[in-house]
Amino acid sequence: MTASSPTFADLGVRAPLVRVLTAAGIEAPFPIQADTLPDSLAGRDVLGRGRTGSGKTLAFAIPVVSRLSGDLAGRARPGHPIGLVLAPTRELATQIAAVIEPLAQSYGLSVTTIFGGVSQQRQERALRTGADIVVACPGRLEDLMRQRIVHLDAVEITVLDEADHMADLGFLPVVTRVLAATPAGGQRLLFSATLDNGVDKLVRRFLHDPVRHSVDEETSPVEAMTHHVFDLDGADSKKAVMERLASGRSRRILFTRTKHQARKLAKQLTQAGIPSVDLHGNLSQNARDRNLAAFADGTARVLVATDVAARGVHVPDVELVVHVDPPAEHKAYLHRSGRTARAGNTGDVVTLVLPEQRRDVAVLLRKAAIDAKPQRVTVDSDAVSALVGDPAPYVTPSVAVHQDQPRQGAGRGRAHSTGQHRGGQQGARRPVGVRADGSAASRGDGSGSRSGGGRGRGGRGRSAQTSR
Repeated sequence: MTASSPTFADLGVRAPLVRVLTAAGIEAPFPIQADTLPDSLAGRDVLGRGRTGSGKTLAFAIPVVSRLSGDLAGRARPGHPIGLVLAPTRELATQIAAVIEPLAQSYGLSVTTIFGGVSQQRQERALRTGADIVVACPGRLEDLMRQRIVHLDAVEITVLDEADHMADLGFLPVVTRVLAATPAGGQRLLFSATLDNGVDKLVRRFLHDPVRHSVDEETSPVEAMTHHVFDLDGADSKKAVMERLASGRSRRILFTRTKHQARKLAKQLTQAGIPSVDLHGNLSQNARDRNLAAFADGTARVLVATDVAARGVHVPDVELVVHVDPPAEHKAYLHRSGRTARAGNTGDVVTLVLPEQRRDVAVLLRKAAIDAKPQRVTVDSDAVSALVGDPAPYVTPSVAVHQDQPRQGAGRGRAHSTGQHRGGQQGARRPVGVRADGSAASRGDGSGSRSGGGRGRGGRGRSAQTSR
């Protein structure tokens, strides 16, 4: 932080919140925080534009808590929250809640998450006890609204995060109905990388004289991120290079196109002595939480994911992202890649390209404004070795006791983040190993999982749920 850089206190953040941030090691605001906080804390509607990893979560978490920290604090009526944050995915909702909770605790505010794929009963209980701040995915929230379990007539401040991704997922009609149920005079904050796909319609309808802050465009280059395109001769060469890239000591994320391939690859890597877990839509919420926790605390060094992890999942110190299967469009490339080089750290991104994919990948990178010259590589190429560094030792996989079953609908899984919280998460199952099938083993002792291993160049190996 330079002498001229503002502190959080300079931006108008209240002392109790500054103390929470300082205790978490957060002292200097990121640009999007420095730009938006004076307006959002003053009660203005704000439209914030910034790429993934730019610090948007804290940029709205602070004003949400600050707005509700007065006479309303801790006084929400049952089923009538006073703060609302909308997010497109369960993982993002969980992580947003984890950022808000310690701030909320300083003023006695309670936080709960609402999303599908888990028991509705736990969410109902949290609402009945008077949750102050609700972090929700639109679909389950609207279900609870229709059942008259939750009412949005008391909401003082509403946040719409990753609005462009909600548009991509087809959520805009639901989001429109949800926003229409909040008081017209409430404060509204909208954060999005782009304003296409109908997002601008939301801005025009629901934000009143918004202050616009644009830190960067979606395709703005990340100086700390280096992109590589590896041309391969065929499937055998791809498999060998992929496994070599996964073998380093630091955290890395491998993206596949399908759920089946993610599961298969995690199992394959684990059996090769590289502890890996998968993350995709067919896992129960319990399994998703457990696998992500295993990746965060270093039990698993590799996360093999579909695009469900491309937005919202923040695990510090991910040094390498590998597009095992190139994505279908450039937005997915950018958001997948954004899992590395976050919060000022450096990172590398590799796209593995088979001969028949070269033309499509060239078009993809051009649309994403990525200038990376393709390199012809084999498993022994210097370019591959440089990204691996010192290979990690072989880890014998645990004996598979059972395989996580695909999610069969709402109500089957139970997530530690679906209940009401007052400044802390309930205990998740602590992963103690990775089975031979690539799933995270656990012991059901109720102890919360904290970060341990997995330190990379970024240095601190914190939990997956400490994003800024």
